[in-house]
Amino acid sequence: MKRVVLIVTFALMGCQVQAAGRLAEVSLINRATGDILPTYYHHGEYWVAGAPGARYSIAIYNQSGGRLLAVTAVDGVNVVSGDTAAWSQTGYVYAPGQRYEITGWRKNNDEVAAFEFTAAPNSYAARTGRAANIGVIGVALFRERVALVAAPMPVMPMAERAASEASATSEASAASEPLADRAERSRKLGTGHGQREDSHVDNIDFERQQDVPDEVVRIRYDSSENLIAMGVIARPRHTVPVPNPFPDSPLARYVPDPPR
Repeated sequence: MKRVVLIVTFALMGCQVQAAGRLAEVSLINRATGDILPTYYHHGEYWVAGAPGARYSIAIYNQSGGRLLAVTAVDGVNVVSGDTAAWSQTGYVYAPGQRYEITGWRKNNDEVAAFEFTAAPNSYAARTGRAANIGVIGVALFRERVALVAAPMPVMPMAERAASEASATSEASAASEPLADRAERSRKLGTGHGQREDSHVDNIDFERQQDVPDEVVRIRYDSSENLIAMGVIARPRHTVPVPNPFPDSPLARYVPDPPR
């Protein structure tokens, strides 16, 4: 079964980063600095700490030997179509060894609205009436069905468009209640619908090897304060000052430098 997909016409190359995933490495990038946002593994979940107002991207690096389709969702919403996320929907296709950063909600073949961390009520999901899955990023990875004799494929990342109008149901479960008392936590983070940016794509065909993903990568996110309260990030240790019996006295006197 053939499906129409989008071809991304440029790639953002970078060094290896700390990431989640086996077929493809998935990480979040601070777009102001280009640095990876550290990934924490806690109770079977991957977590990333974000800061309100900061723009981020989802970096995906194909480590497999063939092309991969990455159906990508933020807060339970498909980042290309804007539909409530389901595995059967549109996504980005990566050639072997290809790395590309998804920088926002796709508006058309030439623009995206930037991903940016924001208070949950201001997130795109909440503003469109879908607040149940705020705080999670999902990448469903599909291998390509390859014919016995196949023509060489160009090495470039690509993106799929949906092949049908079938109704979409969310594949992400609602976030479970955090371990810590919610009263001790700051406001939960979501992903906003930021300024428009240039990001060109084209269309291409892609056929999945199977209907269910070969791998699903899930990364949850929240503010650093909330992750500390939940025990995901270790609470900073405060150094207790050692009392000084002569606080107004210098520790030692030596010959001073001559005046310049």
